Amino acid sequence: MAVLMGGPSAERDVSLSSGKECAAALRAAGYAVVEIDAGPDLAERLKAEAPHVVFNALHGRWGEDGCVQGLLEWLRIPYTHSGVLSSALAMDKQKTKDVYRAAGLPTIDSVLADRAAIESRHVMPPPYVVKPYNEGSSVGVYIVTEAANGPPALAPDLPEVLMVETYAPGRELTASVLGDRALTVTDILTDGWYDYHAKYAEGGSRHVLPADVPADIFDACLDYALRAHEALGCRGLSRTDFRWDEARGLDGLVLLETNTQPGMTPTSLSPEQAAHVGIGFPALMTWMVEDASCNR
Repeated sequence: MAVLMGGPSAERDVSLSSGKECAAALRAAGYAVVEIDAGPDLAERLKAEAPHVVFNALHGRWGEDGCVQGLLEWLRIPYTHSGVLSSALAMDKQKTKDVYRAAGLPTIDSVLADRAAIESRHVMPPPYVVKPYNEGSSVGVYIVTEAANGPPALAPDLPEVLMVETYAPGRELTASVLGDRALTVTDILTDGWYDYHAKYAEGGSRHVLPADVPADIFDACLDYALRAHEALGCRGLSRTDFRWDEARGLDGLVLLETNTQPGMTPTSLSPEQAAHVGIGFPALMTWMVEDASCNR
């Protein structure tokens, strides 16, 4: 058994944390585990180790967008989480929205624009959000409010093409799917935007589990998360994030994105949800390893 972690993405530190926790849990469940910090020599290391299964604890580009999945398919090594196509689709937030719409799932308007246009004028009426369309963990997110004096000044290390998305007000909800089962719903409480710091810093956010929301909203989150998982062709574990504008009732619930490789520390959102429905962390790891496959 090999656990892939680290890698070159902006989410490297998160992946290292996930990978260490997963490796420890898998050892506790009785598996012999080798930890691999995924780099340019990954193919050679995998050939040398010859694992029967790979637990993919990578996050972000390259590890989560179909690239590593393609390598594992080529090497014929079964791996956890989603396959090549669904990983690539879910990592591309604009294409994800296209899939949502085709499946009849509610989402919000967005466009792709080059950074010169974004910095020169309001690409859409404020309030709106500017972010990379193929990153996770709220990396490189800008919120442009109605009170803004002008368009945002973007960091120089951001890509040339970015997503500009209508700002969706309301509460941050999330629901995980394991196989063919939607688990439960969490309400994420923060003092401001649910950014990288709020996601990963101690005390940056508080998770209300199960979410204290009306039954129709709770049930809709579970239904939408499962439908998103199926529409994208996901496998194993996924997590879909929502915004809910309470003033609009069910019409105020929209899907933001689906994460095919959620954070995997015991206190991360998806493992918390699994534990809430009676699936402890070692048992979750075991389920995912037994679900691993390739050629998808």
